[in-house]
Amino acid sequence: MPAMAKSAEMNWVLSPKLGVKRKLLERIGGEKVSRATSIVKYDEGASFDSHIHTGGEEFFVLDGTFSDETGNYPAGWYVRNPPGTQHKPFSNEGCQIFVKLGQIHWSDKVSVRLDTNAANRVWQDCEKGCSSLLLHKNLFERVSLIRWPRGLKLEPNPSLGGLEIFVLKGRFVDDFGDHHKGDWIRIPAGHGHRVRALEDTLLYVKTGHLR
Repeated sequence: MPAMAKSAEMNWVLSPKLGVKRKLLERIGGEKVSRATSIVKYDEGASFDSHIHTGGEEFFVLDGTFSDETGNYPAGWYVRNPPGTQHKPFSNEGCQIFVKLGQIHWSDKVSVRLDTNAANRVWQDCEKGCSSLLLHKNLFERVSLIRWPRGLKLEPNPSLGGLEIFVLKGRFVDDFGDHHKGDWIRIPAGHGHRVRALEDTLLYVKTGHLR
């Protein structure tokens, strides 16, 4: 069955670090988590101690500016830290990120720092007025941003490797409900969904990883 979470209806949960809060969309394990998908909020000036991501980490900056030793990442940046990497994150102005922990295959050693708002980013046209921007792909998954125009209708197309969606902007309905900005949906392998976009919609989409 699909899994869903509506972050706008969830309360912030305090983390062990002062000034850092979370909305837990999915989680396996305790504080030493083996797998998690969350929205994380850094208050102005908040920071985390240096730590290693044994299962890797990927995140998309929703607002504000996220920082670590490798640079500063404003809203619209996609960052991918492969398994075994270490960093000390902070935010001078505050930020929110959509983050996935412990979900990168051990063989993927590629670090990604990608500004999706850059003028030179090439969006690929796809069916019925959709467009996509590839963020990362390997043998096990494909991560993209997808734009759906208002009025779009898509028939079910079951995914062999499953499908995960986080709504960055807009609104759409499908067989499982009415989805708005901040909603998260995970559809297992072999299942599809009938889609109708009620507004111009921007999605983070991951496919192929739920085999």
